[in-house]
Amino acid sequence: MHSLTKLPPEREAALSGLYAAATASARRRTLAGLAVVAALALLAGLAAEVRPLTFAENIGKFTAYLGQILPPVGFEHPIADVRAWYWGLPGWLALLSETVLMAYLGTLLGGIAGFALSFAASANLVRSRLLRLLTKRGLEVCRTVPDIVFALIFVIAFGLGPMVGVLAIAIHTTGALGKLFSEVVENIDMRPVEGLSASGATWIQTVRFAVLPQVLSNFASYGLLRFEINVRGAAVLGFVGAGGIGQEFLGAIRNFYYADVSAILGLIILTVFCIDLATEQVRNRLIGPESAR
Repeated sequence: MHSLTKLPPEREAALSGLYAAATASARRRTLAGLAVVAALALLAGLAAEVRPLTFAENIGKFTAYLGQILPPVGFEHPIADVRAWYWGLPGWLALLSETVLMAYLGTLLGGIAGFALSFAASANLVRSRLLRLLTKRGLEVCRTVPDIVFALIFVIAFGLGPMVGVLAIAIHTTGALGKLFSEVVENIDMRPVEGLSASGATWIQTVRFAVLPQVLSNFASYGLLRFEINVRGAAVLGFVGAGGIGQEFLGAIRNFYYADVSAILGLIILTVFCIDLATEQVRNRLIGPESAR
């Protein structure tokens, strides 16, 4: 084994001084950055009228409401209490399945549209700056306007019903997935694209054989994640008449049916848990082989 040569004392002292100076400079930059973030957070809180004292004084009302909606299940007759608690289970499950189907169809339609538009918004595939600009701005409009606003507009145009929720979710999903998909496409390895282009392949052939194999697993992962998000969003869209469990949930809140509020909320949470676990398994199967390469 070769032994390390010890530096002269003056050289070692000079290097130690440089290292200490660099470390101190990095520490000062970090502290300065944290101070700026804290100052901006304070200013944002003041501008938004965030009042911590008011929050502390009224936190008891929040916990009291949670106590009121707790399930009326006791130890003496737990089975009978659960049956009474979930007295409307068949109807709630039908409405919940409608909510899930709204989210599924909206995610599917929005995913297809986002998939098609993502390639037109990618700078490494499209040379036309005008086409990219129009596509990106269109996607921004779709994802910037809240889906509940789209639902309100469609309720006025088409009336109440699940179709309103599907359309609102589809438009918002188009904007969200279109942006995510385009960012994935812009980070691909361009060597297969350049090779196919040099051999005379058309733009569609290049996308089909050089781009899609690199991005499909990430596309599927983002789509599954968006479906999970849309299930929660579809439940809220029911508040404005878009169908599903949201309408029943809002009615229970307005009429102070506390037991129904907790029962429906429990069903929604359990559904989201199950969807999250299922989509996580699918994402792991899709991303696992890709990350192992």
